[in-house]
Amino acid sequence: MKHWRIDQVAWERFDSAKLDPELVPLVKAAAMVERNGTDYAVYLNNVFPDDPDFQGAVANWATEEVQHGDALGRWAMLADPAWDYEAAFARYRAGYHIPLDAQASVRGSRTGELIARCMVETGTSSYYTALAEATREPVLAQVCRLIAADEYRHFKLFYDHMRRYLGRERIGLARRLRIALGRIGESEDDELAFAFHCGNLPESTAFDHRRCTAAYMGRAMSYYRPHHVVRGIGMILKAVGLPPRGRIAAASAWLFWRVLQSRQRRFARQRTQPA
Repeated sequence: MKHWRIDQVAWERFDSAKLDPELVPLVKAAAMVERNGTDYAVYLNNVFPDDPDFQGAVANWATEEVQHGDALGRWAMLADPAWDYEAAFARYRAGYHIPLDAQASVRGSRTGELIARCMVETGTSSYYTALAEATREPVLAQVCRLIAADEYRHFKLFYDHMRRYLGRERIGLARRLRIALGRIGESEDDELAFAFHCGNLPESTAFDHRRCTAAYMGRAMSYYRPHHVVRGIGMILKAVGLPPRGRIAAASAWLFWRVLQSRQRRFARQRTQPA
């Protein structure tokens, strides 16, 4: 059941004078990834074929993910009237695929799969919160706040099911940490880079993973602030079974913030390098 509908967004308040041109390419890319939630639902149903409660929750999750993509796509077409959301998404679907024929989790266990989903929801909740706080454009701020709230609920959904499976599979802390860190590292795989390519570059342009990753990450990371990192680290630690507050959390947030700043500067330099 959706917590909001697209027609409840105050689209009439869109103000082009308050656009940040660096945000528009990010929103276009995000629309691609969010809209693709139906494919992830197929994959998750394959991994959890005998769990009707979880499958029902996944169906609701996927519906909300698609709505996120459609809301972001609608905003991007207001920001750039020449942009065709449906055509861009068709390109993305044609060129990027997840393992829909998988019959078991690529993470090695159901608990691992749910930890990985928690990492995704942590990242998206933090990301859309950062964008909502960064933009002056009122409609984008509203859409991002709505999506961020959904993503936080999605974290809780996957976390609750993860706890249920952890009681059966009893995966140790070290393995949970490896899965979590591995999924965080996948933020630089083709999913986001190809979404940026399809959302922002002509069809005649060949996909360049390195340049598209730099173009996306160099922009996206610049909108994070320390409090976004603190909140995200707390969610990550909770998902793997560590205290979300305290010395470990504080040290982890400090380290992650320093790494994020360093990587953002590196990606920003790569964006300016000639092809």
